[in-house]
Amino acid sequence: MSRIDYDLTRIRAIAFDVDGVLSPSTIPMSTDGTPCRMVNIKDGYAIQLAVKLGMRIAIITGADSRAVEVRYRNLGITDIYTKAAHKLPILQQWMADNGLNRDEVAYVGDDVPDLKAMLEVGLPVCPADACVDIKAAAAYISPVDGGHGVGRDLIEQILRAKGLWLSDAKAFGW
Repeated sequence: MSRIDYDLTRIRAIAFDVDGVLSPSTIPMSTDGTPCRMVNIKDGYAIQLAVKLGMRIAIITGADSRAVEVRYRNLGITDIYTKAAHKLPILQQWMADNGLNRDEVAYVGDDVPDLKAMLEVGLPVCPADACVDIKAAAAYISPVDGGHGVGRDLIEQILRAKGLWLSDAKAFGW
């Protein structure tokens, strides 16, 4: 049973921010000042499964990180937008390029730069530790903090609603 008050069977695509969503808000820095993001393995499993099952997934982040690109390409995501100072135009173009209506898209963000993009989709989502303005805009607030399974939480609920969670051999491997 879903905790999300939305017809999840309509969701065909999800756009994710990275920092504070797929990685924790606190990011260790290397000695040269490069951020060293952590990732959640359960998020990774759910993302790669969703891609295999035909769901469109995008990464839209302000980060300028080769590691972010490598991580999400390895999970099968082809739509990765880094250095995104303004996320709304990127989201709108991605939706148009993929023939997506707003009610078919979820966007997961955690801070003010995500607000306009969240208001553009049918299902705006945020982690439990998102800022107050983002929580006010979210239709669903995940019970977990950013970097601790927000992606898994959302994707699992969508795939369960569609009857696709653990539905075939694709679910049991990477």
